[in-house]
Amino acid sequence: MTPLAHLFALPIRAYRLLLSPWVGHGCRFQPTCSAYAMEALEKHGGLKGGYLTIHRICRCHPWGGDGYDPVPECNHHKH
Repeated sequence: MTPLAHLFALPIRAYRLLLSPWVGHGCRFQPTCSAYAMEALEKHGGLKGGYLTIHRICRCHPWGGDGYDPVPECNHHKH
């Protein structure tokens, strides 16, 4: 994970530790938004992973979709 992705992951980790147990498990999507965010940051780094996370969270509303929504694969290969 890039340094920027690690920085963006801090509030997600805090949410999972502090708020998620109180909010409950009523997620519309699979994987959950926080799991999606961590995977997006790992796969795509801070900028694109952050964009994908924000885009996903913006779709999480009563008129948004639901169901299986995986993180897209990378277009480039790391060697």
